[in-house]
Amino acid sequence: MRRLEETGEKEHLKQVLRAKLIECGWRDEMKDRAKESIRSRGGITKVTVDELVADLLPRGRASVPDSVKGDLLSEVRDFARKEGIFPANPRGER
Repeated sequence: MRRLEETGEKEHLKQVLRAKLIECGWRDEMKDRAKESIRSRGGITKVTVDELVADLLPRGRASVPDSVKGDLLSEVRDFARKEGIFPANPRGER
């Protein structure tokens, strides 16, 4: 993790992830879920940030498309290989 931060790769990965989540509609879906959660609890003045996070976090994590997860994992592996942290071809992966 330290090497990701030192090289700026962590910020790059965050930007890539953000763009992919927007592109696939995940962000809009989560925004709609947040609005619905707020409405169902009686409005913005009746819900705490902690309640909202507790409601949205599990659903948000579970709804990230596998393709997005796979793309991010590939980018992390590529970085690790370049840095000599990860074997060149574990289990015959390309």
